[in-house]
Amino acid sequence: MELLPVDLIQVNNSKISEIDNVIKAIYRLIIYSRYHLDDDLLDIYLEGVNNLKEQLSIKNAQMEAQNEEEAKVYLKNLRTTLDFVIGEITNHNNFEKEIQLFQLLRLASPETHAIHPNRYRRTLVQIGSYICPEPAKVPQLVSELFHRIKSITNPIIRAIYFHHELIRIHPFADGNGRVTRIAKNWMLMYDLYPPIFINDAPQKIEYITTLGHSFRELEKHPNKWNNYTDAFFEQELDRLLLNSTILYESINIIGLNREKLIRVN
Repeated sequence: MELLPVDLIQVNNSKISEIDNVIKAIYRLIIYSRYHLDDDLLDIYLEGVNNLKEQLSIKNAQMEAQNEEEAKVYLKNLRTTLDFVIGEITNHNNFEKEIQLFQLLRLASPETHAIHPNRYRRTLVQIGSYICPEPAKVPQLVSELFHRIKSITNPIIRAIYFHHELIRIHPFADGNGRVTRIAKNWMLMYDLYPPIFINDAPQKIEYITTLGHSFRELEKHPNKWNNYTDAFFEQELDRLLLNSTILYESINIIGLNREKLIRVN
């Protein structure tokens, strides 16, 4: 496997601008609206993020677990992991080191971490018809991935690229999806974007199918941007735009309700 060269990335810049405009609109509300109190501005933003975090936890648990009991454990671990991430962001720590992968695995999938603590997988794994790189190549590929993301200045592109390539490497025996999605959202939330999450089962199927096609195309043509890779980036941007809009609306409605109350009184 060869990592996708960063300079091949082609993204919908107009959609990134649209996302950034929504985020700016959120901060205009928070900073300039006369219908928000100074001491509750941060609470309004955090409530919006926490609502998305709650949805992220529940939806992932429902779609990843095989039964109700497994979903409860999954949900508990995922919430613990997300709380850890929010604590790291509060302490101004972005996701940028390999050791943080193992921190996330230990919290999100403790059973996997217990089998091979602080080590990458030692077995071959397969995603559909795509065979992931052999275990001996995993450490070098992961290290190279962390090196490459340093050259990507846009946090949205950096997060989506990291997600795509880490899933393609599949560094762990299990828990790769959980760890990768949380790492991606750590990057996004650090730069004050809301997290990206899968909304429903059909979208989960689309997500897996698109990644599978992208991986196979890159296996055939490692240095060529293809339609499936493009589709994955586009789908992630759509999800981020949706969640940014939800966050804006949740904040805006508080100001509108306060405005109505003030006018009535």
